[in-house]
Amino acid sequence: EVQLVESGGGLVQAGGSLRLSCAASGFTFDGYAIGWFRQAPGKEREGVSAVSSGDGSTVYQHSVKGRFTISIDNAKNTVYLQMNSLKPEDTAVYYCAAGPAITADQAMGEQRYLEVWGQGTLVTVSS
Repeated sequence: EVQLVESGGGLVQAGGSLRLSCAASGFTFDGYAIGWFRQAPGKEREGVSAVSSGDGSTVYQHSVKGRFTISIDNAKNTVYLQMNSLKPEDTAVYYCAAGPAITADQAMGEQRYLEVWGQGTLVTVSS
């Protein structure tokens, strides 16, 4: 079965850190771009960051630049999102998703290209 499984969410105080993981099974990330998205209560889902498995290029939403870092371990078929200096406004359910033959920019900007989605992991940042 093709699937993505996120982990690493939880409750953290403002200024703290979390590392999210997105593990693929049933397929490999070879040739894919993988993105992290989030959806806060009452808001639309938005792109946070994405990475291309091919050239390692990355893209970030403006509000997380300098605080979040996306990385990929092709050997483990896992993508990570290191989140530092967390703010209450980062509170959301975080999802990872993957799409074949697209760039990191396309993964962030065109969710219709993403074929596989995880179930989400909740991140709560308290003030």
